[in-house]
Amino acid sequence: MYSSTFIFRAGQYNDEFHRLDQQIAEIAASIDGYLGEEAWESADGNLIQNVYYWATEEALMQLVRHPKHLEAKRKQAQWLDGYRVVIAKVLQEYGDGKMALLSGAQKLVTEPNDNAEV
Repeated sequence: MYSSTFIFRAGQYNDEFHRLDQQIAEIAASIDGYLGEEAWESADGNLIQNVYYWATEEALMQLVRHPKHLEAKRKQAQWLDGYRVVIAKVLQEYGDGKMALLSGAQKLVTEPNDNAEV
């Protein structure tokens, strides 16, 4: 599993931003290998973080190379006051069973794998 985390400082949004943002979300969700997403905002509202989860690197790259995503990258300075992206390979996902796992794993563990290289 892979994650792509988009962290940004909000600037001035307009209708074009919202339309393009919605299109990219729909495109991401339509890609085979898209597992889900989460969004977070700092307490002061200055930083926003969107995390997309992918079954494969190839699925992630389909979004990265999509024309709408490339358009958003070209225009980001119109709407954002800075951003960064973190692409990561997820080594492990676990939980207590009260929340669904993105990986679709059937077996839940309550402790991380002590043998995992982090």
